[in-house]
Amino acid sequence: MAAGHHISADSATPPPAGWRGGIARPARWLDLLLEAVAAILVLAEVVILLTNIIARYVFNAPIVWSDELAGILFLWLSMIGTAVAFSRNQHMRMTAFVASSSPRTRAFLEMLALAVALAFLLMIVYPAIEYAADEAIVVTPALEISNAWRASALPVGVGLMLLISLRRVLESPFPRAILAALATVLVICVAFWLLGPVLKPLGKLNLVVFFVFVVGFCVAAGVPIAFSFAISTFGFLALTTRTPMVVLAGRMDEGMSHLILLAVPLFIFLGLLIEMTGMARAMVQFLASLLGHVRGGLSYVLIGAMYLVSGISGSKAADMAAIAPVLFPEMKARGAKPGDLVALLATTGAQTETIPPSIVLITVGSVTGVSIAALFTGGLLPGVVLGLALCGVVWWRNRDEDLSSVRRAKSHEIWGSFVYALPALALPFVIRATVVEGVATATEVSTIGIAYSAIVGALIYRVGDIRRLWPMLVETAALSGAIIFIIGTATGMAWGLTQSGFAQDLARAMAALPGGKYTFIAVSLVAFVILGSVLEGIPAIVLFGPLMFPIAKAVGVHEVHYAMVVVLAMGVGLFAPPFGVGYYTACAIGKVDPTEGIGPIWGYMLALIIGLIVVAVVPWISIGFL
Repeated sequence: MAAGHHISADSATPPPAGWRGGIARPARWLDLLLEAVAAILVLAEVVILLTNIIARYVFNAPIVWSDELAGILFLWLSMIGTAVAFSRNQHMRMTAFVASSSPRTRAFLEMLALAVALAFLLMIVYPAIEYAADEAIVVTPALEISNAWRASALPVGVGLMLLISLRRVLESPFPRAILAALATVLVICVAFWLLGPVLKPLGKLNLVVFFVFVVGFCVAAGVPIAFSFAISTFGFLALTTRTPMVVLAGRMDEGMSHLILLAVPLFIFLGLLIEMTGMARAMVQFLASLLGHVRGGLSYVLIGAMYLVSGISGSKAADMAAIAPVLFPEMKARGAKPGDLVALLATTGAQTETIPPSIVLITVGSVTGVSIAALFTGGLLPGVVLGLALCGVVWWRNRDEDLSSVRRAKSHEIWGSFVYALPALALPFVIRATVVEGVATATEVSTIGIAYSAIVGALIYRVGDIRRLWPMLVETAALSGAIIFIIGTATGMAWGLTQSGFAQDLARAMAALPGGKYTFIAVSLVAFVILGSVLEGIPAIVLFGPLMFPIAKAVGVHEVHYAMVVVLAMGVGLFAPPFGVGYYTACAIGKVDPTEGIGPIWGYMLALIIGLIVVAVVPWISIGFL
């Protein structure tokens, strides 16, 4: 889960002077305040959930209000984290077209993305306030307080992002670009408003207007995906239906308030923690001692290490950041080309999309009702199949590698590295055992991992710098906020699609396809590869999961098998250039120019597609151990 390949027109500009400098200081204080609140909220969630596990399992005295308090704080964490991500320009977006534009066009598109976000925030702020006021009459069952304490996070977060966007407008070093962008968005909004009487009679054709053309234009122009969804949904509901906009605020709240999604920030933090404590490095060094002497050995280690670390962190960016710095220097010393390294790193990111605790699988369970435990069990073997496919390409490409200068590790060195890595290697099994034995839920289990990693890191590995904890908490909040806000806006969009009757039409069309479930799976493969490259996994699942999973069940496809197929298909799209933002994340982590990996990646991509087809054709791989 990472922000898209980002090139900012502001990145090379000098610090603001004059009256802009007067804005900079209070703006910086606001940023520091938001980061502090976000970090404290992440820490509070860990403490609350861990305390309840101990109270329930050790003392048999569960804290009845803990989940409710965690849910209240989670919405605040999501909205404050969204504001932090907005301030840092870290919201997920597709910037392939922006990056290839001229400097003048790029500056305009950067400002256009800001203007679109500002337009939506201005339009939704009053409905958000109205929604929070309506929630005041609802009393929470355990804490017995007004639900407005929770719902107020929505207007507060929107208000904070409004302040931040206005600040960025005033601070912009490109006054002509920002004026042109603001004028463009204003003209488009007024034009759509004037066309309202023409749009209403179009019926379902409005779905194409708003959810194909408007969304497509915004995404291609580099507007953050969340705001692309949000403004198109707002326009569709406001101009073609009689739906009050407070309903959209409510649907966004509903999407962001599933307690299972609390696993997202906690697993992101866990991934950062295992990298900081040196646990990831210990695992990689053990694998390197086992396989470092064979042809392509370190590439096999990279594939195996990503599989292991994905079973801990749940965050692809955290996985790649933990592995690449450990392996890349030695691989380059052995003659590996940087482009080949990032190509393999990116494709292992796609390969491990189903390894628990995958955040995409958690999202699948959240929006479709499929058992999280079943998804976690079903996700293990598909990752192995795709990993073996990648190993085949590694073997072919390295069959003539010269290893005359490579020393084979002795048995006592392998044994020593295994003993040293054992506490780290045990973490995935500790996490899984706590869920299977009923010690913790899928939401709570990450806190067990956090506590385990903190203790093991402090007592055994002792390589982490405690000063990194605060930035890690802030980074967790920002990344989580960006992810959860996408889920919120995508939920609103999915609701709009459902209310229009699109869901029923799609179900009928898919069910009527010749060839039954095999054709359905084939169409789903192609569709989700495309969706994964444009939208990333989470928004695509939130939008289309509730529509497609019931159809899959109706045509005879097991829901866990279908989940593995679509998640892996989206992973292939996410990490495939030129549009897949995961590929650019891998390049950024590996510090390699994206053009260097374009050639080498296609062999790995072909292997992934072959592995994906095998997983699709053989359901046992996904459901054999359920």
